[in-house]
Amino acid sequence: MMNRPHTTVVLALSADGKIADVARKAAEFSSSIDRAHLERQVAEADAILFGAGTLRAHGSAMSLRNSDLIAARNQQQKPDQPLQIVCTRSGNIPTEIRFFQQKIPRWLLTTKQGAKQWENQNLKSTSRFDEIITFETANQEIDWEKTLSELKNKGIENLAVLGGGELVAALFQQQLLDELWLTICPVLLGGKNAPTAIEGIGVSAENAQQLKLLSVETIDQEVFLHYSIARE
Repeated sequence: MMNRPHTTVVLALSADGKIADVARKAAEFSSSIDRAHLERQVAEADAILFGAGTLRAHGSAMSLRNSDLIAARNQQQKPDQPLQIVCTRSGNIPTEIRFFQQKIPRWLLTTKQGAKQWENQNLKSTSRFDEIITFETANQEIDWEKTLSELKNKGIENLAVLGGGELVAALFQQQLLDELWLTICPVLLGGKNAPTAIEGIGVSAENAQQLKLLSVETIDQEVFLHYSIARE
């Protein structure tokens, strides 16, 4: 048994594989059907993980509003809302965003320097995280294996990752992903600087990660793809 949560990436993509436009604004190209799909995936998770860039773009977390989904969580003795975990190396998060007014549990995942930065900047602020977690490597990057192990030890069995591309890339490169839910939306964004689902330097074709298609569904103009990560 792996000592980390089961980790699923949930993203909406343009038909050319972009998760946002060249200005890196919050993606608004998916439909209400996809947003309902996203809410169902969030409802199944114990915690939601996303990068600070994603939070800055949206200004808020993906909280549950569907009363049936909340009731289903309650029947499983889970809280109304899954835990929301913001990931940032720098600790630079604006405090005026709606995220800090939402009725959700909030954790900060950062480096030791990022934790100091956040605490020093917000000594007089009412914006707070319920918990701050810091695990870092020798080069002061977030140590993902130790971090996910700690999340598992804290009772998080299912983790949903909602972006952005740099966060997904870090987990992908260390083979810490288990499933992908990808919604292909009928738009083209283009641009070499528009973010993709997996940023970073990538891998060679010889080392490409293999996937197993679990399901595919077309609803109106969108295609919903569900993959598992193939393991050797």
